[in-house]
Amino acid sequence: MKTTSLLGGALALAIATLAGPAFAEYPEKPVSFIVPWPPGDLEDVLTRMIAEDFQAEYGVAAAVVNKPGGGGGPFPGAVDVATADADGYTIGSFVPAVPVIGHEIGIDELTPEKFDPIGIFLTYPFVIATSADAPYSSMEELAAYAKDHDVALGHFGDVLTPTQVTKAYAANAGFEWGSDAAFDALDCNTLASGDADVINTTLQLILSCLDSVKVLVAVTDQRISLVPDAPTIGELDPTLDIALWNGLFVLKDTPQDVRDKIAAVAAKTVMSERAQKIAAETGALVYWMNAEDSVARIATDKETVARIGKILE
Repeated sequence: MKTTSLLGGALALAIATLAGPAFAEYPEKPVSFIVPWPPGDLEDVLTRMIAEDFQAEYGVAAAVVNKPGGGGGPFPGAVDVATADADGYTIGSFVPAVPVIGHEIGIDELTPEKFDPIGIFLTYPFVIATSADAPYSSMEELAAYAKDHDVALGHFGDVLTPTQVTKAYAANAGFEWGSDAAFDALDCNTLASGDADVINTTLQLILSCLDSVKVLVAVTDQRISLVPDAPTIGELDPTLDIALWNGLFVLKDTPQDVRDKIAAVAAKTVMSERAQKIAAETGALVYWMNAEDSVARIATDKETVARIGKILE
């Protein structure tokens, strides 16, 4: 009896030891939020807030890791998420080009489609801007000027939605950009240095020199409160009515309970007073769109992007 009890106890202990890790509660180790752009822009600032709140809520280290590079791919930050384990310890903070287009432009690590949205939380106040002394003050005037002059365009990457919209507008308006190039950062210095004549950037990055630039149009679905006189791209050309957003993404095999814990913190963070203050200061829209609605939005955006692609052909 004693021997049987000892054997039974040892067996139970062995089973418990083997089973323990499988039932470890998430999170139990540091979590990384991967931002595939340099520090400082809206997705970086808001993702850092989410990481801070995640750490406070669950008592594990959580940090943003910036992995910039390749405005049109290969998105090294996205590759890091795609090649990580599907356990919620590596979370992507992505614009649509990464999860929606990355697998379609020859990036092996992102193929086939790897990611599911946890939720979308930001619409960027994207604008097309130029220097205050530029010889055009509207997109219509720019179109007329660019038919006889070379105008250099700076953007964040050819596959990104605002860049595609900017190029599609040119096609519909009957002019071509003299040149264009992708930058990791597009700010006041880009225009002041002459690296580009016109930049496609977020309003936050040019707020410090707003009195020395002209905002020609907002690449958003509604006018930006800080530059209310700038029309939206949809007002000028309804076929291009689309906005750029950012959301949190995980690998498709990530467990639902893990997704739910990430979403719970993120939703609370972006609706907090400090996050909404950033929205008011920058003209961005900061909100929480759940996974189901995010999937639907992605589907609609794919249709619009396909239409823009036909224009560019």
